Amino acid sequence: MRSSNRTGILLAILAAALYAINSPFSKLLLKSIPSTLLAGVLYLGAGLGMAAVALVRRARKVPRTEEPFTRSDTPFVLAMIVLDIAAPILLLLGLSTTTAANASLLNNFEIVATALIALCLFREAVSPRLWGGIILVTLSCALLSFEDITALRPSAGSLFILGACLCWGLENNCTRRLSSKDPLMVVLFKGVFSGLGSLSIGLALGERPTSFVAVPAALAVGFVAYGMSIFCYVYAQRMLGAARTGAYYAIAPFIGTALSLAIFRDPPPATYIVALILMAAGAFLAAKDEPISVHPFKRRKNAHPQQKHEN
Repeated sequence: MRSSNRTGILLAILAAALYAINSPFSKLLLKSIPSTLLAGVLYLGAGLGMAAVALVRRARKVPRTEEPFTRSDTPFVLAMIVLDIAAPILLLLGLSTTTAANASLLNNFEIVATALIALCLFREAVSPRLWGGIILVTLSCALLSFEDITALRPSAGSLFILGACLCWGLENNCTRRLSSKDPLMVVLFKGVFSGLGSLSIGLALGERPTSFVAVPAALAVGFVAYGMSIFCYVYAQRMLGAARTGAYYAIAPFIGTALSLAIFRDPPPATYIVALILMAAGAFLAAKDEPISVHPFKRRKNAHPQQKHEN
């Protein structure tokens, strides 16, 4: 395995571990801060934390070696900000009506959304092994998304979380277009502007925290779960691409699930155990994926029948 691949994998796993604290701790913070307002505070924590890192970097006169944003990056930056306003709000709405463990596991649908959008919109290659992982993760998410399997009644909380995953899947691909830029600035833009957007919406809706002590805690969770996690994620995308980074990132929901079960001690139903096994198998297949150098659609279109092709 090449050194850059190894580093990218380690960064993707670190990003996952840092993000994993989000669901259980956000579930606790929702007792004191309403959902839309909390989404804004979490992202502001990421932005303010990265702003502090930038100030320290400037004070120490660390030379800048990363590329700055250019005008051509504007559509991706704007899309990234808008999607990062919508996704956490949907996630927190879902968390308010479902268990933190269920939410943590459902977060793995982000792998599916990221890979499919990377394939369909950005023409990034997806291997057969990754397709297998996507199918298993999708089955697991379908199982988790129904309150009553016999009546096939969808859970509103699960649907909100799947909507958040779709937003983040598109946002991951937009961020991939910016992965050659300074990751610190990417996170700073995400945090400050997405945070202010959600905060404004929450205040306009009349949301107010019931305990101001929870605000610094939310800022700290945001800095770790969003700020540091996204920082590592952007570097991983630079080395692995959007689809493969999302695959390794699949470890996050399992860490989050373990934390949720330890904190809330909610005994999971039998369907949850089946979904966990399917999700683990899908994440394993996704994580064992190898990159494809040529997009499969293009390979079929351009291939000559008598030529031997590389995978």
